[in-house]
Amino acid sequence: MTTTTELYWDPYDTEIDSNPHPVWRRMRDEAPVWWNDRYGFFAYTRYADVEMAHKDPGTYSSAHSTVLELLGPNKIDSEMMIFMDPPEHTVLRSLVSRAFTPRRVSALEDHIRQLCVEMLEPQVGSSGFDYVQDFGAQLPSKVIAALIGVPADEREAARVLVDTVFHIEPGVGMINDISINAGIALFEYLQGLIEKRLVDPQDDMLTALALAEIEEDGVTRRLTTSEATHFAALLFNAGTETVARLLGNAAVILSDNPAERADMAAHPEIIPSAVEELLRYEAPSPVQGRWTLNDVRLHDVDVPAGSKVLLLTGSAGRDERVFPDADRFDPRRKIDHHVSFGYGIHFCVGAALARMEGRIALEETLKRFPEWGVDHARAKRLHTSTVRGWSEVPITL
Repeated sequence: MTTTTELYWDPYDTEIDSNPHPVWRRMRDEAPVWWNDRYGFFAYTRYADVEMAHKDPGTYSSAHSTVLELLGPNKIDSEMMIFMDPPEHTVLRSLVSRAFTPRRVSALEDHIRQLCVEMLEPQVGSSGFDYVQDFGAQLPSKVIAALIGVPADEREAARVLVDTVFHIEPGVGMINDISINAGIALFEYLQGLIEKRLVDPQDDMLTALALAEIEEDGVTRRLTTSEATHFAALLFNAGTETVARLLGNAAVILSDNPAERADMAAHPEIIPSAVEELLRYEAPSPVQGRWTLNDVRLHDVDVPAGSKVLLLTGSAGRDERVFPDADRFDPRRKIDHHVSFGYGIHFCVGAALARMEGRIALEETLKRFPEWGVDHARAKRLHTSTVRGWSEVPITL
């Protein structure tokens, strides 16, 4: 086990987290497998190593949690597939893929655009607004709530619960009473909706989950109410947070790169590639935890079985070995693929929806506001051990 005294990174240090890229660059160059003695984890920072670990669940387990605060020798007692390894994960992933159908996703395009119009049009002619609180965080919550089947008049309350699930306490992280209680309340709320779908089915994902069947050891059974609720909670949380962070990052990055923003406004056909570049440039979820099941030797560093490993997808996206001039935002960059949605068996099941939301949101934004500034004095960052972005981005028009 090697230690590096001059190089330091941890996901709880808000000063580092405000701009981790210089530290991550040093880690990629000097210590691509880096040991944090304070919290007892290894960090992988290069693209090839992050991708490799995502593709090897037999060595890098998700069943011991993917969150640093919870990683440990015991498996997580959870029915969420994000905390599962094969074969359990394989069965449930297939199920959720059937519920999260391309038909259901593509059918939301007009609804997404209408939501954007409803939220952005009233801001035309104003001096500015909070791009995250008034738009970026609202849009994905409303979209995923509609997809899942949350009643329209209950969607804002559900969004507030999701936001509170990601509350972080200094020195404690995401495992705190406020976050835990919000998670319990969200679970109980979704469980109630699942139970209603069992007696009154609708054309929504909650019904698909409530009535879904899986096969175990040759026996077909329905999901339990608890299993279906865990799926709904996972989709609601992930579907809200990722896109909210993507759009908050976009507001800041495009303000900092006015020439590239002007290119996107003049040529909206490049917006899909710009969404991929935004995801590469600032990953909304830059850290994924894993627990090693086997001994590993990587870059002359021994990583014993039973180790905490953090896969820094946020660093991988800036790896110059894969992305030339990686610190430059280029909406016309050709990207074969990145790892900001994960990779392998845990690739984000909602990636197509997130991409569509990001594309439409930027199309409608740039159509109305080809230029804006960011009031950095009032902007606020969101810091957790797994999610990085902005909670408030006041823009001036």
